[in-house]
Amino acid sequence: MAVALSLSGCASWSERGVTEPLHAQLSPHLADAATTLTLQRDEDAVRTATAQADALLQAPLDAEGAVRVALLLHRGLQVRLHALGVSEAERVQAVGWPNPRLSVSRLARGSERETEWSLGLELGHWLLRPWISDLEDRRLAAERQQVALAVLEHLTQVRQSYYQAVAAEHTLRTLTRWHDAADTGATLARRLEQAGNFSPVQRAREQVLAAEGQRQRIRARLAAQASRERLARDLGLGDRPEALRLPEQLPELPKQLPERPELERQALAERLDVAAARQQLERRARELGAGRLRGFVNGLELSAIRSTSNEAPTQTGWEVSFELPLFDWGGARAARAEVLYGQNMHLAAQIAQEARSQVREAEATWRGAWQIARQYQDELLPLAREVSRQNLLRYNGMLIGPLDLLADARNQMTTVTESIQAQRDFWLAQTVLDQALRGPVSPMSLNAANTSRSADAGANH
Repeated sequence: MAVALSLSGCASWSERGVTEPLHAQLSPHLADAATTLTLQRDEDAVRTATAQADALLQAPLDAEGAVRVALLLHRGLQVRLHALGVSEAERVQAVGWPNPRLSVSRLARGSERETEWSLGLELGHWLLRPWISDLEDRRLAAERQQVALAVLEHLTQVRQSYYQAVAAEHTLRTLTRWHDAADTGATLARRLEQAGNFSPVQRAREQVLAAEGQRQRIRARLAAQASRERLARDLGLGDRPEALRLPEQLPELPKQLPERPELERQALAERLDVAAARQQLERRARELGAGRLRGFVNGLELSAIRSTSNEAPTQTGWEVSFELPLFDWGGARAARAEVLYGQNMHLAAQIAQEARSQVREAEATWRGAWQIARQYQDELLPLAREVSRQNLLRYNGMLIGPLDLLADARNQMTTVTESIQAQRDFWLAQTVLDQALRGPVSPMSLNAANTSRSADAGANH
């Protein structure tokens, strides 16, 4: 009995066994190492997480605050974490000691009554248990890698949605001011026409500009609303987006970008998909060896037998049973394992090649986006302000009229909105580069900055 209790306690499921290894993989990729993903198994845990998120939502969120809220509230992350808990339970069950098999038979022959007791153990599982345990550990590690990748991809999406939402609301406020200026210009043009100082063509041109301003403001309002809803969904606030508070503008651009010559090597060392491919290759190699051994011990069973009779002495003995490989020597199983090993070898090489390429592309986009954003900050915005200052002096000197001043305000508005979009594109490129160092990046994410710049340019013109 003591041996049985000792064996039964060798492997057991625990929540820490699910969350702690995952946190160890995630923490190097999070700005705050204390940020973690907990298994919310009941309503009390959900309420506790909601209270913690509400405390964070009392102030305008920064990007890392949005990440912490998502880890606390997003139900999709909980679905993945619970699936990992199921895999952990399956591992515990697979590596546990097999139950013994007890059989009882009773035979009658005339007045003789014979009872036979048999206690059997599946020796094959016992002999293969070290290999099974190792394979299950590797299988769970691979699934944990996939969950970690999914979590990091979602957190990258959270950061991107955050930067897009902040930029969209900032753009909306800027376009609202332009719309007010355009309305003022249209009103002034109508009055000047009534006074005979403006032609119908000039008045119509100002009205077209006012209508264009209204159209762009409507588009900006829809974009701001959509980006806020998208961020609320990514955070897990889909049922109460009004709780979301954002800052008025994006973070400041860095003054300089560091030289990062080791990015490709860093990606190969730290990317979870590269590590997962490497582990899968090692797992296939282990399966190849275990599969060959399993063909010889499959179905091997040892039984202890005790037979009692009311007319004969008690008999004791043992029985060994095993599978005769008359028709299947395991050749197909071994061939399958070899082919799977070769498949995973090529897959690991392909993933490594794509990782290096994605990092190079992401870094180039990141540096290009920074150069464009810095040009707006350091050159174009100061020049636009200088032009506005000179035009104001000319207006005060009665060298230009109020409509010229309003036209200059519209031009400055265009520069400001493009600067906001360039700043947003840099932070989007930053998130893509960070993700490229952690795991795979979709082509859509790699092209997001260029696509958004093209779309914004088309909208502004």
